[in-house]
Amino acid sequence: MAKRICFISTPSEYPIYKEIEVEFEYSNGFAVSQKQKSIRSMHESVNKMDKSLHILEVSTKSTNPTGVALSAFNLKFYEINTDREYPLENIFQSSKVFERGGPYRDLLNVHPKDAKRDERLKSSGNLIHFNYNDAIWEREPKTMFYDWIYISSLYRNESLSKKILEYNAFTDIEFNQEKSINCQARSAAIFVSLSKLGKLETVLNNKEELKKIYSKGGNNNSQMSLFDL
Repeated sequence: MAKRICFISTPSEYPIYKEIEVEFEYSNGFAVSQKQKSIRSMHESVNKMDKSLHILEVSTKSTNPTGVALSAFNLKFYEINTDREYPLENIFQSSKVFERGGPYRDLLNVHPKDAKRDERLKSSGNLIHFNYNDAIWEREPKTMFYDWIYISSLYRNESLSKKILEYNAFTDIEFNQEKSINCQARSAAIFVSLSKLGKLETVLNNKEELKKIYSKGGNNNSQMSLFDL
């Protein structure tokens, strides 16, 4: 058995997404077929808790092409300075600044898996902040920079932006909440909520507005109050 997180879009509540821990039968092994068995088991457990949820696995292991396309390894981020697109994962890893190095911009031009596994990300000391195009993103709120680049990437993809709205719950079988912080499934849930609230452009163009998503001072009765301008 294993425990993982399912992220649910809740645009009419605060916060605009919620996390539920799910226990399910985990199939050991690195084969994709084993991962997909675990995904099916996890989704069955989620639906036992709430049959109304329409769940999408967001990862390269997903059996759904939309889920595969939404993976951080496949979703592309448009880099305005170079007028090029890069995998979201590469943008994220190449923006990290550590005590003894970074940002390592050369990571933009390697395979996403190689960017994530680059030894310098482990040997350069503690993570200080993120630097993207000379804009500094602090470590707190912890997932804000990752969520921003994910939402930005998805917003520019008209086809995926529409398809993702067919779902209201998201998983990532590779995400272990005890070892990791950022998760593409969480970002997907946030995107859906912001889209339904009509606030995507607002948060993408204003860091302070995006930060309100993570504020502890939200109104429990109305998420919209967070975005009153």
